[in-house]
Amino acid sequence: MARTQPHTLAAFLPPPGGRPTADDLLGRFLEGVAARDLTLYPAQEEAILELFEGHHVVLGTPTGSGKSLVAEALHFKALAEGKTSYYTCPIKALVNEKFFALCEAFGAERVGMMTGDATVNRTAPVICCTAEILASFALREEGGGVDYVIMDEFHYYADRDRGVAWQIPLISMPHATFLLMSATLGPLDKIVASLEGLSRRPVAQVRGLERPVPLDFEYRESFLHEAIASLTEQGMAPVYLVNFTQRAAAEQAQALTSVNLCSKAEKEAIAELLVGTKFDTPYGKEIQRYLRAGIGVHHAGILPKYRRLTERLAQRGLLKVVSGTDTLGMGINIPIRTVLFSQLCKFDGEKTTLLKTRDFQQIAGRAGRKGFDDRGLVVALAPEHVVTNLRLQAKAAGGRKVHLQKPPERGYVAWDRAVFERLQAGAPERLESRFHIDHGMLMDLLGTGELWPRGGYGRLVELIRRSHDTPGQQRRHLARAAQILRSLRRAGLVELGREGGRAVLRVQEDLQWDFSLFHTLSLFLVEAAGTLDRESETYALDLLTLVEAILETPDVVIYRQLDLLKGQLIARLKAEGVEYEERMAALEQLEPPRPNAEVIFGLFAAFAEKHPWIGREQVRPKSIARDLVERLVDFNGYVVELGLQRSEGVLLRYLSDVVRVLARTVPEGMRDEATDDLLVYLRDTVSRIDSSLLDEWEQLRDGVTAAPAAAAAVAAGAPELAPDDPRRLAADPRGFAARVRNELHRLLKALGPKDYEAALGCLSPLEGEPEWDAASLAAALEPFFAEHGALDLRPVARLPHNTQLRPVGPLRWEAVQRLCALDDESDWLLEAVVDLTAAAARPADAPLLALRRIGG
Repeated sequence: MARTQPHTLAAFLPPPGGRPTADDLLGRFLEGVAARDLTLYPAQEEAILELFEGHHVVLGTPTGSGKSLVAEALHFKALAEGKTSYYTCPIKALVNEKFFALCEAFGAERVGMMTGDATVNRTAPVICCTAEILASFALREEGGGVDYVIMDEFHYYADRDRGVAWQIPLISMPHATFLLMSATLGPLDKIVASLEGLSRRPVAQVRGLERPVPLDFEYRESFLHEAIASLTEQGMAPVYLVNFTQRAAAEQAQALTSVNLCSKAEKEAIAELLVGTKFDTPYGKEIQRYLRAGIGVHHAGILPKYRRLTERLAQRGLLKVVSGTDTLGMGINIPIRTVLFSQLCKFDGEKTTLLKTRDFQQIAGRAGRKGFDDRGLVVALAPEHVVTNLRLQAKAAGGRKVHLQKPPERGYVAWDRAVFERLQAGAPERLESRFHIDHGMLMDLLGTGELWPRGGYGRLVELIRRSHDTPGQQRRHLARAAQILRSLRRAGLVELGREGGRAVLRVQEDLQWDFSLFHTLSLFLVEAAGTLDRESETYALDLLTLVEAILETPDVVIYRQLDLLKGQLIARLKAEGVEYEERMAALEQLEPPRPNAEVIFGLFAAFAEKHPWIGREQVRPKSIARDLVERLVDFNGYVVELGLQRSEGVLLRYLSDVVRVLARTVPEGMRDEATDDLLVYLRDTVSRIDSSLLDEWEQLRDGVTAAPAAAAAVAAGAPELAPDDPRRLAADPRGFAARVRNELHRLLKALGPKDYEAALGCLSPLEGEPEWDAASLAAALEPFFAEHGALDLRPVARLPHNTQLRPVGPLRWEAVQRLCALDDESDWLLEAVVDLTAAAARPADAPLLALRRIGG
């Protein structure tokens, strides 16, 4: 049982079994607030009173005005009543942060998290999740079991791609009480009217313009490094340097290392807190160097554990600058004194435009935090060429001839002081509905097992009618829904029959319980997978290639693949004496690896002809996950090989997406043992890089405060976290066998190049079995290499038929792996023992294999 920390809200919850009144609950919550030396603002007090009256609340107050405390009040009410509450927001980093904050407030055993990448304590009464997770749950379960919903950063309702996930809960969960929060809401008349009509309860709109920490605004005609140095000297750090690309955030952090931002004592304090932190990925050393200089980097291209570490150090006031992308403006709790815009335009996915008023005010609102600052500062810099020209003109005044710089030709829209002032004074734009229908939505609805037309498709029709769109838009949604239903039936994923004289729509029974078509081209993947040859030795790899073909292309990875191939080709052509012009011509023809591209494009053309709703969507054949699997390259090795140090997070997120699609969108009946091996290998690759979320949660659950120096990383790892006890592996025979095969393959990967130290890291000692060292492994394999020359590590040598796994006792198995040779047939075998009883005493991710013998 977790120990309650002093002054957490959990200490003020009523004893279980009672039936406290609303007044009693309010009194207890206010006691908890007072114990934390907090005083409610009028807007907070009004919002909390409305919630405890059972009303919905729209809370539109500035950043730093205590919206999180109002959310905690609703969680407190839910826990006291024995009900369930969900907190949802747009980005996983904020979900992770709120997860740990709520663990501290209510006890880790009461709080869970679901982000699609990681799941912790999913049955807890308080759940932190992304909006997409809540939307899917609302469709699948009709929102059952969710009593209270907090939707933070609610302005994402108008996001072009993701806004539908913010609307679905509002129109599909009429029994739930909603708290909608944002600092930049704009008019909400239609949304409020819809929520009141569906729930038959009032919606209280609580608005406020006064910031607890007022903002000052400055427009500076200076260069970036000068502005940073000046702000630091003036005591206006920490500075949030706003960037609109990951590359810019990383480059600016690198450039700022030339500015001495920290005193010797401050650097020593940072170094002390970093003791024990593992910077164990290729970009880790660079991140460590930035942090030691008082500079944090915060964007999706770095691993979550490094972002979390930046947040921790910033919260302790040890960082002078955080160079981050604009997602840092989404509410992550970093105490920022100054927000610095180096530009007021950004690329919006289609073209470069000036910032929207909402975006500017959302980011600017990060300046100045209650308890840290008396005032916040927002600084915008003039365009760099303007600053340069002003200084050149000053020189020209002295009679010198100068050449003025022109503005950038691409990626630039002019801004000046007037634009800056307009963005400060403007009102946030109206939130526009982004409702749309897709295959995943219909599958989620039909997955409830309801009868049609009362449930399933009929419920979709009802949701369309409840949507916040115009009647004309709703008619188009209805037509699209009918079109999608026909395509699902043609694909055999949905069947129509009759039961008790009524029409029944059912999802195919042999699909996995969490089957989902959450990607636009998911249906193409399912249909194309059905055309593959199940008897082919490359079936699993070809299936993986189809999965990769429907995913967005991580451009930075593809560019690096191409650069590597170009370097290799140039080196080979030079060695062959090929002339320069021919070498350049050969480079023009080079493409990144795209296995089966011609076949995939052909399949997609036929699919698009049958499904005109595809529109401009297109497949993108590539080989990233397949490349890793075919060559058994580990994550860090791949990052170094391609020079992806500054984009580790991009690669990790892409591999996580591959795992999710392979596990949830490929029907289970299409997966064979080799596919299981791929899935386990990729899942393990991802989880090994950044999987310490569970560790920190367990520390909180057990009442242990995590060490400040710990990275406190959040998982971007496997869809399901590994069980605590390895013995639970036996409950999933297919998964267990795949894990054993993958461990054997990792062992082969180390033995092939004679890296015996790495091979020892793939083994676990077991009483009664031989003890191995590098010398004994070398002696055992020397005859094999003398006879065959090399160990075959190609995918064909790792197919499941080369491995045998047989039980030899309770929770004990013998694993036999054939050692294949490149030159001819080999009768060599590697024998190992797996004892899950012994493995239970080791960490869950420790190797299972105890090596018994290697021989012919």
